[in-house]
Amino acid sequence: MQIQLKFFASLREAVGTSSETLTLPAEIRSAGEVRALLQSRGGVWAEALAEGKSLRIACNQQMVDATAMLSEGCELAFFPPVTGG
Repeated sequence: MQIQLKFFASLREAVGTSSETLTLPAEIRSAGEVRALLQSRGGVWAEALAEGKSLRIACNQQMVDATAMLSEGCELAFFPPVTGG
């Protein structure tokens, strides 16, 4: 399955890219599993996406949790929480 990844704000700065296309291994089906896969890249990826970090996830522009199941061609976005003022 191929998906589109998007990274926003400080997360984009940390990993050095705003987007990428990713072909997932067959066993990766959920948003949380994608996060873990990206963490396994090590370095800045592991640090920026670490489990203790507060991150929001959206799939096709809808807020989701780590259990959200993905589908072919979906857009998965990761971003830090946003506060208004």
